[in-house]
Amino acid sequence: MRSRPVFSLSSATMLTLLLGVLISALLFTSLRRLEHDKVDIDFQQQAKVRVAAVQNGLDSSLSVLRDVNRLFVAFDTVSHEQFRSFATPLLVRNPYIQALNFHRIVSAQGRPQYELAMRAQYPDFTIMDISHGKPVPAPVGERDHYRVVEYIEPVQGNEAAFGVDADSYPFQTVAMQRAVDTGEPSATGLLPLTQEREMQKGIIVLMPVYRKGAPLTDVAARRQALIGDTAAVFRSSDLIAKSLAAEGFLLVSKVDLDMNISVYASEKSDQGSLVFYKGSSAEPTVQPLSVFPTWLFYNQPEPYRHTFNVAGQTWHMLVSTPPAWFTMGGSNALWAFLVGLLFTAGAAIYLQTVLDRSRRIQLLVNERTAQLRIANEDLSADIAARKRAEYALQLRERAIEASANSIIIISAVAPHYAIEYVNPAFERITGYSAEEAIGVNLCFLWGKDVDQPGIEEIRATASAEREGHAVLRNYRKDGTLFWSDLYIAPVKDDTGTVSHFIVVQYDITATKRYESELEFQTNRDALTGLANRSLMRDRLGQAVSYAHRYGHPIWILFVDLDRFKFVNDTLGHQAGDILLKAVSTRLQAAVRDTDTVARMGGDEFVLILPERTDAGLSTGIVQRIMESIAQPLTIEGHEFFISGSIGVAVYPADGETPEELIKHADIAMYRAKETGRNNFQFYTPAMNERALERLHIEGDLRNALEREEFTLHYQPQVDLRSGKIVGVEALIRWQHPELGMVPPIRFIGLAEETGLIVPIGAWVIRTACLQNKAWQESGLGYLRMSVNLSARQFAQQDLVDSIAASLCEAELAPEYLEIELTESLVMADVDRAIGILRELKALGVQLSIDDFGTGYSSLSYLKRFPIDVLKIDRSFVNDITIDPDDAAIVASIISLAHSLRLDVIAEGVETEEQLTYLREHNCDQIQGYFFSRPVTAEAFSVMLKDGKRLQLETTTL
Repeated sequence: MRSRPVFSLSSATMLTLLLGVLISALLFTSLRRLEHDKVDIDFQQQAKVRVAAVQNGLDSSLSVLRDVNRLFVAFDTVSHEQFRSFATPLLVRNPYIQALNFHRIVSAQGRPQYELAMRAQYPDFTIMDISHGKPVPAPVGERDHYRVVEYIEPVQGNEAAFGVDADSYPFQTVAMQRAVDTGEPSATGLLPLTQEREMQKGIIVLMPVYRKGAPLTDVAARRQALIGDTAAVFRSSDLIAKSLAAEGFLLVSKVDLDMNISVYASEKSDQGSLVFYKGSSAEPTVQPLSVFPTWLFYNQPEPYRHTFNVAGQTWHMLVSTPPAWFTMGGSNALWAFLVGLLFTAGAAIYLQTVLDRSRRIQLLVNERTAQLRIANEDLSADIAARKRAEYALQLRERAIEASANSIIIISAVAPHYAIEYVNPAFERITGYSAEEAIGVNLCFLWGKDVDQPGIEEIRATASAEREGHAVLRNYRKDGTLFWSDLYIAPVKDDTGTVSHFIVVQYDITATKRYESELEFQTNRDALTGLANRSLMRDRLGQAVSYAHRYGHPIWILFVDLDRFKFVNDTLGHQAGDILLKAVSTRLQAAVRDTDTVARMGGDEFVLILPERTDAGLSTGIVQRIMESIAQPLTIEGHEFFISGSIGVAVYPADGETPEELIKHADIAMYRAKETGRNNFQFYTPAMNERALERLHIEGDLRNALEREEFTLHYQPQVDLRSGKIVGVEALIRWQHPELGMVPPIRFIGLAEETGLIVPIGAWVIRTACLQNKAWQESGLGYLRMSVNLSARQFAQQDLVDSIAASLCEAELAPEYLEIELTESLVMADVDRAIGILRELKALGVQLSIDDFGTGYSSLSYLKRFPIDVLKIDRSFVNDITIDPDDAAIVASIISLAHSLRLDVIAEGVETEEQLTYLREHNCDQIQGYFFSRPVTAEAFSVMLKDGKRLQLETTTL
């Protein structure tokens, strides 16, 4: 009955504990800060003492060199014995000195005399150099002086250095120069001492020796008075160790901190310049805690760094100590913290004891009160439970009544299974009232539509007295169809016997309608409502299976509208959509209901025509389809005459799979377009070969430019007055690695379709400009280079910039480049063409209209074009000697051009009669096989060098 915790801390006790711990922590922190600062001050003092010891040791070592130097200052001549006697005790007292040297400066002129004098004592003496670590005779005549090692002590172990030119060590030369400039000892950098077993590093300190009594007022005077130098080789590590050991700093002390001492012979602390290190192999570091500072638990003073000068070299010394746990060596802060915690615990225990006694008294009073309250609450809970049960029953009834789905309760008595209850949603959905439904079987909703799999599922569920589910078609009182998703479940009485079934009907009519719409959208073209690719392939597959079984043929028609792009470009895509809908309607009207009309995309349609039972398949059907397409159509007040190109493939002759049949019908359609559009073609194997060749050429064409397979041939243009070559037209050729020389007629049209004509055309202009400039630089004359421009190139936004870049790259003057444009190209969009032509003219290039007379130019437009030349098409030139009409047209074009102050070029001149006619009618220039076929650049260069010209006979008019 009564339950309470054996022990529970009160909030007052918790607060006492929290305050006590906080105060103890603050006291601990304050004392730790003082302790850490004391350790840091002690460390800095000890570090400075060690730095002073190292500094004194270095100064003492340099004083040894100064003593040796004074020997040479005191005496004019110092013998080898005197040097040995003086140096030996110094080496004994200072074991960190590896050697003491005297270097004498010997001039190049005095070298023979010096070597002769030295050989009196040392018979084989020769001034030596060190090369690749070995002594070799110093070269004669390459230096103006030598700094020879004349004395060295101790001699043992240093024999190889005797007589060596110290300047063969570059680092000594630099140090010596600094010593002469300053007049003070000068040290080299850190270097390995090969004589040492442990490869100890050391330094060499040099001090100049001057001629006695010579003035040393400036650097020049010191250099003049210099006779040599004294040098000392120091074991750096031993020197530092001796300096520290002399003060007892290398001994382990329990009082001093554990110190790491590093001395570097540079300003940076890198391993290569490390002279001396004393301490642990790796200094442990303490990772700072995320909340507490490091000094709170560790003693680690800041490292002490000192920089000093060692004979002109900057050294520095770093003194540090590894981190130590604050309790090492004792800590008053820790004791203060522990005493504070003990005091806090005592106070908390006393307070908790007082509070527990008061709480036990209060709990006893509360326990008696709670017993009375529980009895009262049990009575109230029983009353509330009854109310909840009544409310829940009412809520279920209201929920069933308010449900948006039909809820039906059916008797489980077979075979009638009569309805006993329907909710208002049933009446609303079916249209039947409760009175009409109660007492009858649920199957009255299905009417005569009893051929449904779901009905059998519902009957089986009722017989087995289990749960079931079915999707059924139902009919309202007014006869309209609605779909229902029906769930049935048994209801058992208190004895466990199934007494009723509850049925829930969900009206899924909208869902079914959406599924139908979705299926339509999946299989139908959104714009025209025709079958899409997916449905077309499915129906074609079914038709092929049927035709294979019964041996019937199938015609597959691939229809492509001619000039559909013109409608889109002129009236917009909305007009194009109207046209596609109208054509779709016409195609459906032209075939049977059992035939399939599908839209492949864009303006392409596919028709599937199985064999007819009333009549066989014939070309008349195809002709009727073409006629239905060709009927005039009015869109936005404009009347259009649309035609179609149709390719026909026949099953099984042209393929046995849907993919093959569609592919071959597509190939036949392209053949229909090639033969003039508005016709139909049946597929033949030759078409497939042609399509494969076209595909092969297209694939190779995409790589031809990168592989440098294109080349230019050049056809000369000749002036009819002088007979000279005044211009040349650049004509592209393709040197295919397998097909050989491919003429433009086989690949230019394909390049136009694929858009490759743009980079190819840019290459032609660039190459032609470079070739023309090469001819000019070779002294072969200044010719006008003509280059044809395609419709795709003319539509480029950066056309003018591209041509300007080619001219700039070739450094060709613009007047030597002529751009040829066809008459139909500039007349497609006159205003835009005029703007582009004016930009080109402003660039400075020449402009010509090619194939003039074959298009539909008007004189009003022609005079607005800023052109320079008209080219008469070869179709007129071919028959000017036999066809009066062509002759009259050519004469008119020449006269018209001259009236507009334009030059005229006749192309395709192949006979002398044609030439004579053109001369008689004052044509300016000709171009054709009569003078020369297109030739390579090399052949054309030979033609220019030979001065080839047209032989003109004097003609009397």
